[in-house]
Amino acid sequence: MKAVKAYAALGADKPLQPHELDRREPGAGDVEIKILYCGVCHSDIHTARNEWGGSKYPVVPGHEIVGTVTRVGDGVTRFKAGDTVGVGCFVDSCGHCNSCEDDQEQYCENGHTQTYNSLSQDKKTITYGGYSSHIVVTEKFVLNVSDKLPLEKVAPLLCAGITTYSPLKHWNVKKGDKLAVLGLGGLGHMAVKLASSMGAEVTVLSRSAGKAKDAEQLGAHHFELTSNKANMQRLAKSFDFIIDTVSAPHNYNDYLPLLRTNGIMILLGAPPKPSEVQAFHLIGGRRSLVGSLVGGLKETQEMLDYCAEHNITSDVEMINIDQINEAYERTLAGDVHYRFVIDMASLK
Repeated sequence: MKAVKAYAALGADKPLQPHELDRREPGAGDVEIKILYCGVCHSDIHTARNEWGGSKYPVVPGHEIVGTVTRVGDGVTRFKAGDTVGVGCFVDSCGHCNSCEDDQEQYCENGHTQTYNSLSQDKKTITYGGYSSHIVVTEKFVLNVSDKLPLEKVAPLLCAGITTYSPLKHWNVKKGDKLAVLGLGGLGHMAVKLASSMGAEVTVLSRSAGKAKDAEQLGAHHFELTSNKANMQRLAKSFDFIIDTVSAPHNYNDYLPLLRTNGIMILLGAPPKPSEVQAFHLIGGRRSLVGSLVGGLKETQEMLDYCAEHNITSDVEMINIDQINEAYERTLAGDVHYRFVIDMASLK
């Protein structure tokens, strides 16, 4: 075992603080990575504060990881020391269920292993994430990262990027489709960039008028205030798709009527409390309310390659690790454009 430095939450009501944890020595199929940058996802906050339940303390969050390979096991063939790589939201799966065999490891029927606060496939060992100096991951779950793009801006692609790319590809969003993005945060700004690059006509729906200029700069064609009732009535039956990125409690029934017949509202945000849905908003237009998780390994690599080809990255604000608690509060207040990324060189 190797002791590494980290930041951890020791309880739901406690701030993150310096911590030390043990990483396994690389086995034959393992890749050891020195973490350069780690994005801050809203999921990190939910888990650190046990808002979804099931948090196992200490919690070391972080699943938007970019780093440099430092060591590899004897059986590793795809990577060598010095390579630039990424690690996303999960680090293992059973490998033999229908979903895994279909390159959909995120839906592993026997339970995939998330990058932090999750049981390893031995069903005993808890995982710890990217708010740490190093991580050891089995080769299959390590991704190639292009050096063409600023690495700190690539880190959030490992969650925010793939979480938005996957449903856009699955539901075949294409040129001419009218798509609304609800919420312009970490997920929302990536949804705008990716959907517009695929040719969709993109409208940002937001309660904050101050985000109109940002929406335009990110590639949106239109901006609409959700607090304006006349706007919302005018937008009825306007969209083929709505990408809902909001993690705070909100009423789905306010947005379902904006869909055309056969329209699809895709939930990416995960509010901590259930929401009621009026059946006639679905029945009346044969509309669908669906959800989507991150992509599998094959699709995540496809997304990274697509972003490198199209020069797409996240808009980020860099922080040092000792600013993480302030960053959490600012994230909750919507005061970030649009993803915090930790410079892990600040972890001393």
